[in-house]
Amino acid sequence: MNLTESELTFAWTPTTVVFALVMFLATAVFSFLIWKRSAYSGSTAFLEILRLLAVAAVGLTLNQPEWRETYRPDTHPVVVVLRDISGSMATEDVPVPDAPAAPPGTRASLAESLVTPEAWSSLDEAYEVKIESFSASGEAAPGDGTDLGGALSRVLDRESQLAAVVLISDGDWNTGEPPSRAATRLRMEGIPVFTVPTGSETRLPDLAVTAFDVPTFGLVGKPVRLPFTLTSALPRNHTATLEIRTNTGEVLTGDVTIPAMGRLQDTLLWTPQEEGDYELTLTLPTSDEEHDSDNNTLTAPIAIRKEQLRVLLIESYPRWEYRYLRNALERDPGVEVRCLLFHPDIPALGGGPGYLQAFPAPEELSAYDVIVLGDVGLTEGQLNAEQVTALKNQVASQAAGLVLLPGFRGHQLSLLDTELADLFPVQLDPAQPRGWGSATPGQFELTELGARSLLTRLEDTENANANVWASLPGFQWYAGVVRAKAGSEVLATHSSETNRHGRIPLIVTKTYGTGKILFMGTDGAWRWRKGVEDKYHYRFWGQVARWMAYQRNMASDERMRLFYSPDRPRSGDTLTLNANVMSVGGEPLQAATVVVQIASPSGRIETVRLQPGGEEQWGLFTGTFTPSEPGEHRLTMTCAENGGTLETSLAVQGTTLERIGEPARHDVLDEIARLTRGEMLSTPDPAPLVARIAALPEPEPVERRLRLWAHPVWIGGIVFLLTLFWVGRKMAGAV
Repeated sequence: MNLTESELTFAWTPTTVVFALVMFLATAVFSFLIWKRSAYSGSTAFLEILRLLAVAAVGLTLNQPEWRETYRPDTHPVVVVLRDISGSMATEDVPVPDAPAAPPGTRASLAESLVTPEAWSSLDEAYEVKIESFSASGEAAPGDGTDLGGALSRVLDRESQLAAVVLISDGDWNTGEPPSRAATRLRMEGIPVFTVPTGSETRLPDLAVTAFDVPTFGLVGKPVRLPFTLTSALPRNHTATLEIRTNTGEVLTGDVTIPAMGRLQDTLLWTPQEEGDYELTLTLPTSDEEHDSDNNTLTAPIAIRKEQLRVLLIESYPRWEYRYLRNALERDPGVEVRCLLFHPDIPALGGGPGYLQAFPAPEELSAYDVIVLGDVGLTEGQLNAEQVTALKNQVASQAAGLVLLPGFRGHQLSLLDTELADLFPVQLDPAQPRGWGSATPGQFELTELGARSLLTRLEDTENANANVWASLPGFQWYAGVVRAKAGSEVLATHSSETNRHGRIPLIVTKTYGTGKILFMGTDGAWRWRKGVEDKYHYRFWGQVARWMAYQRNMASDERMRLFYSPDRPRSGDTLTLNANVMSVGGEPLQAATVVVQIASPSGRIETVRLQPGGEEQWGLFTGTFTPSEPGEHRLTMTCAENGGTLETSLAVQGTTLERIGEPARHDVLDEIARLTRGEMLSTPDPAPLVARIAALPEPEPVERRLRLWAHPVWIGGIVFLLTLFWVGRKMAGAV
């Protein structure tokens, strides 16, 4: 900064000037008279001069004297040209000038043409032009993210002589603070932003695989549901043959029709025949109309195992549903079944292979993945309060599944006065404890949610599945249900019976704690065997059992179990880690040192110590972890109390913020320009922009003002004069 001018100024008014002059002249007259009366004494003359100086200083103070210095910058004002180099700038939707028939260029190529030194050379005499690139926060290299607000704020904080900013971008910001905040700061500083939008506001024709949510593991010989999501930006419906290929060469295909400018969510079923770790690659064939084929493929890992599920059936009377369900489960080589049959009418419990003679102890109960609770209640000869609490803890803390299968004797109604009441996904009618029977068979009707659910998928295609449910043999009894509770999911209702809340819910699910619950409102599913044997009856119950046991079997051994949610996390998601840890004797531990070490793909290791869930959450330990990078993470859980170690892997999907083919956000750039009193220029020619910047007014010179009238030295000088005057009068004997 160069000093160009300095001067003494006064912030006076006619009143202050007149008052100061009158005060000074009046003081001068009185001082002369006093001096004359003292026979022109030298000491009196000195005192009166001090008086006049003090009054003169007070008069000057009333007119506010200031020392003003004017500085002008010794450097040129700065113009910063910001170029967006994020991933979305690779979108090819910029027409080539003078060649309308040529293929469109990329947004990045247009931005590149605007940041050449020659384009801004005419401003060199008046401005210092700085050309910079940005993407995500703090980055000057291509990155996954666009932080418009951060780029503008960093320029404002760094440049003291900033005159204007030129922002070349597609406006598609997806990280950092809203750009409007930075624009408001620039407006307060009087710095305009000129924006140059790149790209089209219309989305390019494109097909994309946006999600492939493969489960963490599957079972040999059992169908695995492979959900996927496809999106289309084509102007018409698009039919294609989808392909899922395994790393072993197995190919699964399916025909899909993606709606125009819409989304399709669907699933394919795959039945693996061998154990092992697989990679599944989903491929959507490219179309001649689409501009980007890189997003037509997604790959996801899955582990295929041979699993042994443990199921406990608890029943009072051996009704038909119990018998057929027990037989079907026993024929499944992947299921180990145990039964507890109370037989209230006789003193002995049901016996034979697979039958228990007493309710399992806590360490034995914790081994069961699924518990089917039939027409059983809190009555003599059946369950007691301690056993009811154990069932609740098994679901809430041990991630077990509970199937509620009421019967016409209404024993389950007694459980509504126990700790199991919160686990029921429906409200039972106390006025109808024995439910409703009818000579005319009733039918199930799938809800919209049930039509998409894996639990109710009895055939591989949606239309075939709907036809099967419509033709299933009916039931002649159903439970007295008032309505489904909040937070539950209704998969099927009675096709004809209703109450004031709507159709009677019959198949309802919910989650409780770490476990899952299914309410089956009729015991007539065994009739589905008519003419087809176990085809539909066991397929339904087999899917229920494996759905409920899914979390418990993510990673487990004899002493520890680790499960997490969501099971297919994305980078940046908060992952909830849950663990069940048992003692050497098999009892769930309630206090232990449980540590999970997580090795990320880059080699970084993080340690999470899991905390006990509390007295009510029986043997549960929980913690959280947020993965910051995609790829396979290795998890190692250890427990000091039982000496156990459990290892597993976790696949984290990447989150892509920058998507090629998305429409440009001209509205964002227009808002920035308007807030800063700049301008949005839609022409790719930099000449009008250079002329607009050259026409900006010169920056105002910097003024520095020293307020003499308020300076401590000035005030101190007046006080000194008055003090000296008073002391002098005392010494002269005038007081």
